Amino acid sequence: MKAVVFDMDGVLFDTEIVCMKAWMAVAEKNGMADMEKVFPQCIGLNSNDSRQIVMKAYGEDFDYPRFRQEASDWFQAYMRENGLPVKPGAPEILQWLRSAGYAVGLASSTRSSSVFGHLEQSGFREYFKTVITGDMVEHSKPRPDIYLMACRELGVEPEEAYAIEDSPNGIRSAHAAGMRPVMVPDMIAPDEEMRRLSFLVRKDLFEVMDYLREETG
Repeated sequence: MKAVVFDMDGVLFDTEIVCMKAWMAVAEKNGMADMEKVFPQCIGLNSNDSRQIVMKAYGEDFDYPRFRQEASDWFQAYMRENGLPVKPGAPEILQWLRSAGYAVGLASSTRSSSVFGHLEQSGFREYFKTVITGDMVEHSKPRPDIYLMACRELGVEPEEAYAIEDSPNGIRSAHAAGMRPVMVPDMIAPDEEMRRLSFLVRKDLFEVMDYLREETG
């Protein structure tokens, strides 16, 4: 195995829960029912694909751009007050992968401005040979496009790369790309489908690093 490609939200940063809080807060303010059912469907999707799910739930006349802007404002205000929450083991596994000679990439459905902002703020940018974001592909996860692009940029075949993911849509995407999906669950626990599609399920990035260290010998 030559490469490891990370998802970002829910894997490197504990931001998925913050995003959910933002969507729920804006939904409550605007009287939008059932957001607790709608949001989980959007985890791992880019803005284009999330839009389809939200519009289906709230109607064709729903002002999706305004909703996303309000949610983004809430999210950014939270980050300014509380800082960027880094997942346990994230710095350690990135440092180890570099020392072990792996090619490391990132494939996130989040828009590029947020991705690069988070990477710069955390000091993680230097670890990634390539960064693919949700606005670089028409359809992101669960389709394989974003992971296939990351593998091309890294110069590896998909079967030579692990994909570290937290969400079902991400696992489906990496599996469809022909990679070895590693699930580190965040907000959604692995069900039978996820265990079938995943090459490996581990509780945190420390456990993933331990596995890779053993495999590397």
